[in-house]
Amino acid sequence: MTGPDPVSLWHRLVDTCVLLDGFHALKHAVRFGAEVPVAVAVDRGAALALAEELAPDVRDTLDALLTQVPESAYASLVPRPHPTGVAALAVRPSRAAHLEKLAHTPRTTPVVVLDNPRNLGNAGAVIRLAAGFGATGVVTTGTLDPWHPTVVRGGAGLHFATAVERLTVAELPPGPVFALDPEGDDIRGVKLPDDAVLAFGSERSGLSPELRARAGHLVALPMRPQVSSYNLATSVAMTLYHWSLGGA
Repeated sequence: MTGPDPVSLWHRLVDTCVLLDGFHALKHAVRFGAEVPVAVAVDRGAALALAEELAPDVRDTLDALLTQVPESAYASLVPRPHPTGVAALAVRPSRAAHLEKLAHTPRTTPVVVLDNPRNLGNAGAVIRLAAGFGATGVVTTGTLDPWHPTVVRGGAGLHFATAVERLTVAELPPGPVFALDPEGDDIRGVKLPDDAVLAFGSERSGLSPELRARAGHLVALPMRPQVSSYNLATSVAMTLYHWSLGGA
């Protein structure tokens, strides 16, 4: 494969692109249309064999993208080497396009809102879940960057399969807001509409006053007495599954 030196190209682009850390992140990003200007592998043959086994639909695309580099060069490009020895940079999707998608009505799938989340790994897991359920998007409020490399790693590259943006509560997409709260109505008796905005409070402090005031409905997940809470990603998974069932 000929072309620009991948390490030099990487250094030119790294500050403006999204890090795809590992084979699976690259696979998903490519599958959902990401623009990938540079991709490297310690063992190109092994990466393509993995593609042949797990993702034959993108094998030819990866064949055209991947450049083999020495392990030392690869290790210098990533904060912590991935077991697959694969990394890439992708162009971040247009914020304007994401905002248009989030605002478009009628909406056929919910938007997930993480209200002031704190844990990068949890945020990534939620994005992966939302992509799996076909949610319109994932919105975060507060200071956490939903495109942080650790979040992208946790999301396995599935940021490119849904609209991921950081907004204020006042900027949330249209739609009825259903916020998860221990004092809410049992979710098992509530029908979640397709255009719902599903809001989840932070791992530590729950819903912010601003989000609580915006919510039209408070709903609660079933939980055994004396159990304090569920993990954030677990709560999102349970709620999206309930929505997917289509009934109350």
